[in-house]
Amino acid sequence: MTQEVVDDMNTENAGSKQRMVAEEVLKHENPEIVAEVYNFRDLAHATENFNPDLLVGKGGFGRVYKGHLEGKDQDVAVKQLDMIGVQGNSEFLAEVLTLSRVRHPNLVNLIGYCANGHQRLLVYEYMTNGSLEEHIFDLDDDKTPFDWHTRMMLAKGVAKGLEYLHNEADPPIIYRDLKSSNILLDDDMNPKLSDFGLAKFGPKEGEDHISTRVMGTYGHSSPEYAMTGELTTKSDVYSFGVVFLELISGRKVIDHRRPSEEKNLITWAQPLFKDQSKHPMVADPLLNGDYPIKCLHQAIAIAAMCLQEEPNTRPYMSDVVVALDYLAMVQDDHKPSGD
Repeated sequence: MTQEVVDDMNTENAGSKQRMVAEEVLKHENPEIVAEVYNFRDLAHATENFNPDLLVGKGGFGRVYKGHLEGKDQDVAVKQLDMIGVQGNSEFLAEVLTLSRVRHPNLVNLIGYCANGHQRLLVYEYMTNGSLEEHIFDLDDDKTPFDWHTRMMLAKGVAKGLEYLHNEADPPIIYRDLKSSNILLDDDMNPKLSDFGLAKFGPKEGEDHISTRVMGTYGHSSPEYAMTGELTTKSDVYSFGVVFLELISGRKVIDHRRPSEEKNLITWAQPLFKDQSKHPMVADPLLNGDYPIKCLHQAIAIAAMCLQEEPNTRPYMSDVVVALDYLAMVQDDHKPSGD
C-alpha cells in the first residue's frame, strides 16, 4: 500500500474521518496484507460504469456488481459501499483489515480495494453460483433442490470457515453476521463466508468477551449479544445453529408468510428437538424423505446444541466440524422410517 491512498483521500475535501481510513490501513501495513489498491476509474471501467445490468446483489451497506479486470482477465465482484459516514468507514476498514489477514478455502478472497475521495469499494473473487440463500429459499423451478449429502457438505464448509476464524486467525476473529445470504458458492459449490464488514477481533488476553454496539441480522444474532452487546465466538456458534437449521428444514429463520406459530423457525422447531419421532417434521419437504434417519437425528442434535440459550453450553466450532465431518461422509441408508 502506498501514500497515494492518503493523497486520494485528501482530495475533494474528503474530511478527517475519510482520511482516517487510509491512515489506518497504512498503520496496519505488514507483509500479510496483500490486497491491491485500485483507483476508482479502473473499477468503473471494470463494471461498465456500474451498469445496473451487472448488479448481482445489494444490502444495507451497498451494492455488488459483477466486473472484469482486463489486466488480469479475471471476473470479480465489486462492492460499492453507500456514501458513507463513520459507520461506512468502519465497515470498510474492518473488511479490508480482516480479509487481508486471512486465507482459507471457506473464506471469500479479497483481491483489492479503492479509497478514492468519498468512494469505498472492495474487489473480491467472483462466486459463480450466488448465495446459499438463493439455493435454499429462492430456488428457481428449473433447479434441483440440494440433496441431504450436499447440505451436510455445505454445513461442514461453513463450519470450517468459522473454525479457522476462531482458532487459527491471529488475533481470533468473530464473524458476527453469519446468514445464508453471506455464504457464497463457487464453481464447485464450495461455500465461502463473505461480507466481513461487521467482523470483530476477539477479546484480548485475560478477557472473555468484547462489548460492542448491537449489529447483525434479526433472528440470526445470539440472545446474549442481542440483549447486552457482549460478543464471543459462541455468538457465532449460535448463528451457525440458525443457518444449519435453515439448511435442514428449508425454512427461513423469520418468515412472516407462515402461520403465527411457525413464523420464528427457532421457537417452532425447539419443542420438536426432544422427540425423535417428530424430527422428520423438521426436515425440508423438498428432500422427499431421502436422508439417513440417524443422520437427521444427529444433525438436529448439533443444531440444538448450537442454539442453547446459555453461551457456555454451546459447543466450539472445532467440535461442530468433527461432528459434521462424519455426517458429510454418510451417503447410504436413505430411509427416514420403516427401517
